[in-house]
Amino acid sequence: MDYTEITKVLEQNKNPNKVSGMKRFGISGREVYGIPIPFLRNLAKQIGHSHNLALHIWKSGIHEARILASLIDDPIKVTEQQMESWVRDFDSWDLCDQVCGNLFDKTAFAYEKAIQWSYQGLEFVKRAGFTMMATLAIHDKLADDKVFISFLARILDEAEDSRNFVKKAINWALRQIGKRNSNLKQIALETAQEMFKNPSNSAKWIASDAIKELTNKEILS
Repeated sequence: MDYTEITKVLEQNKNPNKVSGMKRFGISGREVYGIPIPFLRNLAKQIGHSHNLALHIWKSGIHEARILASLIDDPIKVTEQQMESWVRDFDSWDLCDQVCGNLFDKTAFAYEKAIQWSYQGLEFVKRAGFTMMATLAIHDKLADDKVFISFLARILDEAEDSRNFVKKAINWALRQIGKRNSNLKQIALETAQEMFKNPSNSAKWIASDAIKELTNKEILS
């Protein structure tokens, strides 16, 4: 399946009614078709992996095409330059999360970018940093606790950021790190308790929500 065929399939499956619903959940972008993720995942399986094709369809600017690009790209071939270019194209939280969780967290630059982007001022670039921390905590089963402890330091430092999409990603990262194992759970809880002392409403929300989940009896103790 080539670029023309892919864009034709996406065009044929537009759903304007779904687009309006997506906007209510903060999902927006320059050109959104309203195509569900399961459809894109099935389409990606039909296409197979292709780095060059992923680069091509990303340039279309179509929201769903960019998610599809993250599903078919080869993480081994992804360059640091590509990551820096794509992250600055993020214009909604779901595009950020899909690209980070489908592709970026599997690249050789994943841990480096998680830290670097957490310092950035742009909302979706900064969200990408903390989303990477969350998805790495979920997906990289063999990583050492030390890398996640370094993430917790960044989480504590940035907890005052009140922007909705940033604070939710910080909260997500804190919770997922705490759910990796009992050692990280304890350190994550200590981080959250320290964070709760911060007078910032954002910090208090992030901390209290994380504490609530990590002290749930169903979570690893």
